[in-house]
Amino acid sequence: MSSNSSAANVCAPDDNLCITREHMQAVIIVPTLLLFASLVTLLCLCFLRFCPERRRSRVAAPLTFVSSRRHSRRPNNRGRLQGIDAPPGINPLEHEELPMSVQQVQQSVAPAAAAMPQTSTEGRHGAFSQVTALPRSFAVEPNNAVTVYRARMDNRDVVLRALKNTASSSEKQDFLDFASFVSGLGPHPFLPELLGVVSVQSPPMMVMEELQHRDLLGFLWRCRQAQGNSGLESPCHMTEKRIFIMAGQVASALEYLHGKGCVHGNVAARSVLVGGDLTAKLWGLGPAHRRRTRAGLPGGVATEDTEMRKWQAPEVLSTRAVSQSSDVWSFGILLYEMVTLGEPPFAPIRATELLQHLQRGKHLKRPAKCSNSLYHVVRSCCHWSPQQRPSVTELLRNLRAGEQSANGRTALRASQPIDIEKYLREAGFGETYNYTVL
Repeated sequence: MSSNSSAANVCAPDDNLCITREHMQAVIIVPTLLLFASLVTLLCLCFLRFCPERRRSRVAAPLTFVSSRRHSRRPNNRGRLQGIDAPPGINPLEHEELPMSVQQVQQSVAPAAAAMPQTSTEGRHGAFSQVTALPRSFAVEPNNAVTVYRARMDNRDVVLRALKNTASSSEKQDFLDFASFVSGLGPHPFLPELLGVVSVQSPPMMVMEELQHRDLLGFLWRCRQAQGNSGLESPCHMTEKRIFIMAGQVASALEYLHGKGCVHGNVAARSVLVGGDLTAKLWGLGPAHRRRTRAGLPGGVATEDTEMRKWQAPEVLSTRAVSQSSDVWSFGILLYEMVTLGEPPFAPIRATELLQHLQRGKHLKRPAKCSNSLYHVVRSCCHWSPQQRPSVTELLRNLRAGEQSANGRTALRASQPIDIEKYLREAGFGETYNYTVL
């Protein structure tokens, strides 16, 4: 009312422009400012509401990208493992997806079962038949978590290395890690062929080719037993030429492993498998896998098995790590085993006294039936100084050269059959083991 009266006093009744100018602040400016303040407040609220979402989305985006990259790498890993020809229905090395808790076997495998429980990764595959347990005799390191079976698959003989139902979670993981380790080495003509790995269902199994004569040590002992039989050449007709051939095959596998950065550390007759055509294939990869597995753990690489001492180089006996040159030393001991048809090395010497024996300049004595050329290879491998030993490549050349002039007609003979108790004592074993290496 007062504003109207003041406007009437200042402005003429018919002067609308004057009246509007007088009421501008109250009618136009103040409402405009209030409207502007309301808009600013709404903008601030919207900014506060939506900016955290934008920040969270920016943080989440790299995580999504990492996850997608992780999934994109998985096929590449699988492609790296395609060297395994898995039997029908078995996906090789599916343990990449396997949780730590593995379901228990619903049906146990008897030693002479007619068929294995279904262990396919993709339903029934019916791959295995005529399953029987392999006989036990003695071993360097008994594996109580694994049972070994002979079976038929796709019209060929195979060996099933199955994990027992009672195995712990760590033993299951170690079993699958070993399968991955073996597959990562890739195929080689003188390494046993890994045909597949069953891991999605229990029991986990490695499917290996079977070599008819099994381990070389047992084969050599059977040669002793058969040497009284005269007549045509038998599979046990071991000649010096045969030794050069089989040793060359083992050396070829050893050269391949060294090229892969893998030191074997367990070269011996018990770690070599013999096929029906007398092809020799190097196995016994357990110590190599354990060293690689434990290399990054506290305490470093595990100490080598005491039962292997008579096959170990002097530097390994004095607690240094195994190396390619120590593999060459063990290879020389393998040649000694072959030419003596399975005699233990350094038989009169106790394993605990072997290092002192070697420090005094002693060495392997020449066997009665060993030629100069073969014994020269043995002595070169078992040189005290690692630097003086030949490389595996040089060793392979020497073996191939020796093969050309070696006697291939006269079979090696031993004075008497092997005495197991005496062998265990002289080889440095504390008790009877199962030496089945698969």
